[in-house]
Amino acid sequence: MWRRDRVEAGDRCFQAVDRGTIPYDHIVLQSDPNCALAARPNGTHRMLLLTPAQTAALQDWFFPERVGPLPGPHVIATGHGRCWVDRWPSPRVVLAEAGGNYSLLGDPGTLAPADIEPHIKGFVDAPETLAPLLHAAFPDLQVWPRVVFAPLAGEVTLSPSVTGARRLGIADTAALARLDHDSSWISKTWGGAQGLANSGYAWGAFVDGELAAVACTFYLGLSYEDIGVVTIEKYRGRGLSTACTVGLCRDIRARGHQPIWETSPDNTASLRVAEKLGFQVDRYDVSYVIGVEIPA
Repeated sequence: MWRRDRVEAGDRCFQAVDRGTIPYDHIVLQSDPNCALAARPNGTHRMLLLTPAQTAALQDWFFPERVGPLPGPHVIATGHGRCWVDRWPSPRVVLAEAGGNYSLLGDPGTLAPADIEPHIKGFVDAPETLAPLLHAAFPDLQVWPRVVFAPLAGEVTLSPSVTGARRLGIADTAALARLDHDSSWISKTWGGAQGLANSGYAWGAFVDGELAAVACTFYLGLSYEDIGVVTIEKYRGRGLSTACTVGLCRDIRARGHQPIWETSPDNTASLRVAEKLGFQVDRYDVSYVIGVEIPA
């Protein structure tokens, strides 16, 4: 059942729609099209889902960019993903999500575990100051070691791309959609296969007409582009992912951005590609894994 209520905000009174039939009571402040969406499970939750216009105003939270995962800048740059805050305006905590990858920033004393618990399922990048909050909200979370590489130096020379590797476009939507479950994550931060194919930010290598490897801008930032790479298992060991990444890195440089790379310390294939391309380790970090399995 839908109910209509009045919500007081300072000196203004807003018409609100309370969708009480679903697990979270969503209160839409309809007086202003740029008002945030407040999800309040059990009447206690305080996180606000921002509109695209409000999300764009969060740039200062993410810039200057830090080398590593860039869900927040990606949401701002592409419109793919979501951002929540504890209050609007003048938020003290920001949670950004793109394709099941999250960035949590802000004052650790602002929120209770119950405030973030409904919103996170995936991989979380957060400073150590917010680790206790994450552990309290998600006792079963896993800590995934990560290797973060510095931006690829401008003086590094990229080898020529091999035949069969090219920039992907809208006509490649079906090929991307046919990727198996273990590889389909490559398009998640673009909203799926069609979004990635339309973006112009992906390269692919084909073998006998089959899409065998993909390298793409997994996160698009203002200065950096974080690269994601996947190769179908039966085509591994042929240098296809390296060839795709070379083409992508050329595009990234042409856009005036810097390529960045991150992986796990046990992903030897990814580490080899990074080494071939000339990436240098910047730091060792962790990702907090919540409600999903750590990739094999």
